[in-house]
Formats: sequence, structure tokens, C-alpha cells
Amino acid sequence: QVQFVESGGGLVQPGGSLRLSCAASGNIFSINAMGWYRQAPGKQRELVARTTSGRITYYAASVKGRFTISRDNVKNTVYLQMNSLKPEDTAVYYCNTLPALETYWGQGTQVTVSS
Repeated sequence: QVQFVESGGGLVQPGGSLRLSCAASGNIFSINAMGWYRQAPGKQRELVARTTSGRITYYAASVKGRFTISRDNVKNTVYLQMNSLKPEDTAVYYCNTLPALETYWGQGTQVTVSS
């Protein structure tokens, strides 16, 4: 059974930092590229960062230089370090594989950037 459990979100002021975690289960972690996605109110879900099993990373232009994705293949966990947060980063953040397993989205974790 594939499952993704995201955590670490919260309310933070502009310029602040958060570290998100995603625990993955279901024997898919070590062989798949993993990604962090986000969905803001009224907008479609978008990919913000991904890391391959070989730890090759990609970032959306809007977060490049501010966010860092990493993974621990032993713990089956992927992380997203978010620095210099902006109000436009406010969204629910999800992790999933790439391409995404559409039937296995987790509950996500809410990130709100506001003063």
C-alpha cells in the first residue's frame, strides 16, 4: 500500500524558513524520482522540486535558490527546506512520485506565509 505523509507546515512571516518532511511507504521510494508539489487556493497543483533516486535535483523557477529538496533512502523520507519564504509560497504542499501516483495523494501540509 503506497502512502505519503507530509508534515512540517505552519504559519511563518515573510523571509522565514520551514522544513517539510514526507514519509513514503510502499516499496517505491528507492526506485522513483520524488517530488514536492503545491496547490494554492484557486490554482492548479504544480511541481516545485524533484529529486531522482540518484539525487539529481530540479526546481521550479519560482523557488530556485530558496528551496532545497533532499532525500533519505534509508528512512524513505524526502525533505523540502524552504528559506526566504514569500506570501506567494502560501499553499498546501504535497509529496508524490514523478510522474505522480494520482490515487495516492496524501493530506498535504499547509504553509502560510503572512505578516
